[in-house]
Amino acid sequence: MKVPSRMIFKIIGLTILFICMVLGQQISAEDKNAEPEEEEHGGKIMYEKPVKAVFDHELHIEQGLDCDSCHDEIFEMETGAAEASGEFTMAVFSQGKYCGACHDGDTAFDAYSQCDSCHFAPKGPVIFTEPVKAVIFEHSIHSEENGISCEECHRKLFRMVKGSNQKKPDFSMENMYCNRTHVKYCGICHDGDTAFADTTQCTRCHIGVKGYNRIMGKQPEKG
Repeated sequence: MKVPSRMIFKIIGLTILFICMVLGQQISAEDKNAEPEEEEHGGKIMYEKPVKAVFDHELHIEQGLDCDSCHDEIFEMETGAAEASGEFTMAVFSQGKYCGACHDGDTAFDAYSQCDSCHFAPKGPVIFTEPVKAVIFEHSIHSEENGISCEECHRKLFRMVKGSNQKKPDFSMENMYCNRTHVKYCGICHDGDTAFADTTQCTRCHIGVKGYNRIMGKQPEKG
């Protein structure tokens, strides 16, 4: 007896469906018995305060650390907790807290070295508007062209907090250059020997109000 082709297709379809159901049950049983996958680490954390910095979980895991190495004794496992504490600063790191618990120069590189491992150099110029308006500073000229490392300035000379230096009462030409017995800030290098002195090339840094307006895209005021 000849079996209709339609019946053959139905039999084949039911057979395939049965096989899929059996395989599906086996896979489901294997999934239930399988060990749970290891939780993914926190990836990269971008800090915005007090300055922009990055922390990469993967780099630390590659060094043999695990979650318990830092959490919760050193860092709370809560987004933004470190920044909100008010103590997440380089000064506190030097006391052995937060990153400074390991980055002490022995366990890992000192927190005041290899700055570009975590920090980002400003893309644009730093513009000081006090005590005079305005003075410009280019990181790229000092670091890339002259090979000066971040820590040469940011450990003792300049705080790494935007706008904090120009607010200090001693941030003046007198303390930078004129009083050679107590030289500070830019004057440490700009002494005429290490770099050009304060009495020369003034317009390399001092751009005035017109220069400031030009950089900021402001139209000059009409008299």
